[in-house]
Amino acid sequence: MASAELRLLQRRIRSVQSTMKITRSFELIAASRIVKAQQRVVASQPYTRKMTEVIRNVAAASGGVSHPLLEARPVRNAGVLVVTSDRGLAGAYNSNVLRLAETRLIELKGAGTDTRVYVVGRKAQSYLRYRRYPIEKAFLGITDAPGYGDARAVANVLMNDYAEGIIDSVEVFTTRYVSALTQRATSQLLLPIEPPPTVAGAEPTGPIGYAYEPSADEILGKLLPRYVEATAFGMLLDASASEHAARRRAMKAATENAEELVRLLSREANQARQAEITTEISEIVGGAEALTRG
Repeated sequence: MASAELRLLQRRIRSVQSTMKITRSFELIAASRIVKAQQRVVASQPYTRKMTEVIRNVAAASGGVSHPLLEARPVRNAGVLVVTSDRGLAGAYNSNVLRLAETRLIELKGAGTDTRVYVVGRKAQSYLRYRRYPIEKAFLGITDAPGYGDARAVANVLMNDYAEGIIDSVEVFTTRYVSALTQRATSQLLLPIEPPPTVAGAEPTGPIGYAYEPSADEILGKLLPRYVEATAFGMLLDASASEHAARRRAMKAATENAEELVRLLSREANQARQAEITTEISEIVGGAEALTRG
């Protein structure tokens, strides 16, 4: 009996150790990708800031901002973009975003507003399909290392539907990367574009003079779609960095739990082995005594 228990414990130890190797490798892979993802997030920020500055200057020079992407209208059809990962094993990374997005969808439905759902990542696609939300467009296979072309594809679909009046707003639900230990599920209004704020009565530091050719309005019309693309790209980069950080943390916890389980099972195996040895000694002693009496 003790021998059977010992074999069972040894089999469980080997199984846990095999799982621990997998979680350890996932942890190391995620840790190596976090650095690159952080660098891409930081590298994209100056471009977005400069784009905002240029739009502010061009809008001020044009004397008035008028563009379809800036047009705020009553929201009868709301667009909702949900950004998750394509793969799991990332702890609560996906569930936090999905919970926030679903709460908003329920609110819109309760207010009588129609919704059109767009998703990035297989996790959002499978979850929302299971919840019977119709998905207009799904972008898959881009969350691990998103490129600017991926962001342009997402932004173009949203801008086209907005310009055609199919949707009256676009709200994005994604994860904001704060640090390797902190990632926050957030929502952000992508469309209509909110004009960059200007400080009234104050001269900007280091004013820049522009000579416009063609007109400022035409230039602004070219810049605003690029601004939406850059904003979408920044969101995808943040989400990618958050995914890798969450996966590293989850796999580290899984590895530590596996190590603790191996220690507990090893202790039980040692106890079973001691019980087996004690039983064998008792049998030998009993047999010797029986021979002596005989």
